Amino acid sequence: MRRRRFLSTAARTAAGVAAGAAGASFLPVRALAGGLSADDVRLVILHTNDTHSRIDPFAVGSGRNEGQGGAARRATLINQVRSQNPHVLLLDSGDIFQGTPYFNLFGGEVEMKVMSEMGYDVATIGNHDFDNGTDGLVAMLPHANFEFVCANYDITHSGLASRVRPYTIRELGGVKVGIFGLGIDFYALVVDDLHQGVSYSDPIGAARRVSEELRNQGCDLVICLSHLGYRYSTDRPSDTDLANLVPEVDLILGGHTHTFMDSPDVYRAGETGLTVVNQVGFAGIRLGRIDVTFQESGVIASAESRHYKIDERYDLV
Repeated sequence: MRRRRFLSTAARTAAGVAAGAAGASFLPVRALAGGLSADDVRLVILHTNDTHSRIDPFAVGSGRNEGQGGAARRATLINQVRSQNPHVLLLDSGDIFQGTPYFNLFGGEVEMKVMSEMGYDVATIGNHDFDNGTDGLVAMLPHANFEFVCANYDITHSGLASRVRPYTIRELGGVKVGIFGLGIDFYALVVDDLHQGVSYSDPIGAARRVSEELRNQGCDLVICLSHLGYRYSTDRPSDTDLANLVPEVDLILGGHTHTFMDSPDVYRAGETGLTVVNQVGFAGIRLGRIDVTFQESGVIASAESRHYKIDERYDLV
């Protein structure tokens, strides 16, 4: 099995957060070596997690997050990134639902329609996406013009079976990208009646199977949309476990624990591979971005990361 190797030496992360104009924080994982050649392909991966029905910015006087977030601002950023880059993926790591009256009143319809208007490509399922039950989630899926993936939930006996797949493959600029999802254990999070027809299985085993299948199908980049959580002091599987145990995954874009990571974690996988773990908090306060540059041969030449802080200053430079 062939893993796309990074040509750069060991990753280096910024010592601190260098705040750019327009509220963008640039957090390099690795510097681009010599810039892009005419034959190189740069993929831009934008990602969110745990947006929790947060359509509007946090109101003034609402605490430490006041004035931050807002779907319209996020959409502006996304459109600006797309205008500057031909190959963009927009991904979400679950918990789209629950947290504001939009969900209480409309059951998730607003969230799905807003994400569809933003042009999301793929999302996975979080535990709060079952807050109106399996049938409630199924009823909202027709409003979503994007794919859902989850490799460790057995959905065979539910209405999700026709809309959720273990993985999907996208091709951008000649680069094949495999994207799969992982969901958290329902125990102590979702009562049985709410996930009726959906059962959980070991995410590490599922990740191994799916990543091998994606590599065998010629994927140059394998991305996991994880709603497992960043790290635990218990034996609950986490993103850090996944990075250590399944080196065939290149990018783990996490959720559930609402972790604001100032820079991604980078794990060495063998002699030449690297696995990057990232998460951008909650409520759409940040938009994550990871750029991956491929040489014509399909080898990953470099990767770099930044977070955009979404507040009243949202124009890119």
